[in-house]
Amino acid sequence: MARAVSETHGEILAAAARRFGVTGYRGTSLQDIAREVGCSKATVLYHFANKEALLAELMAPAIGVLRDLDDQLTGLTGAAAQEVAAQGFVDLAVRFRREIAVLRGEFPELLCQPAFAHIQQISDRLRDALAGNSDRPGARIAALVLLAGISEACAEFVDIPDDDLRAALLALVRRAVEPVEAQLPHPPTTEDKDS
Repeated sequence: MARAVSETHGEILAAAARRFGVTGYRGTSLQDIAREVGCSKATVLYHFANKEALLAELMAPAIGVLRDLDDQLTGLTGAAAQEVAAQGFVDLAVRFRREIAVLRGEFPELLCQPAFAHIQQISDRLRDALAGNSDRPGARIAALVLLAGISEACAEFVDIPDDDLRAALLALVRRAVEPVEAQLPHPPTTEDKDS
């Protein structure tokens, strides 16, 4: 009995996610995906124009949430931006940890594809918000390391329940990110003036 078109479409997406997770995006061919589904490569190409289109659909929900987070950050500054960035990115990373695991080590190459070109700009704005929009190197470096580390932790620790992982990551972010108020220059005190 033939499978329904929507069922086959879903099976192809699921097989692609598994294959990408095992052999990476670059290391997976459409033929590998077809073999796992039990269909022909032509069937895969009937559902998806190419491997890039398959990946784009697989990642679409996560990218949609990332865009929503970017929209939430618009107009926010300081501590409010830091908090929204921290909560939003941790929630996104925990929710889509399997998708993040699929792309481990392949982000730079994928950012060159048209379907993902906007991700770098969103990531830069997220980093800036997490750094409290500071131009201080320490704040910007800490924010970048946190974003990369959160992604890695979510991909690595699949055995940790979501709520525990979320709580641990938010606690880490709050310890590592310098509050905006601490980044502001302090007015000179009486002691400073006397010296």
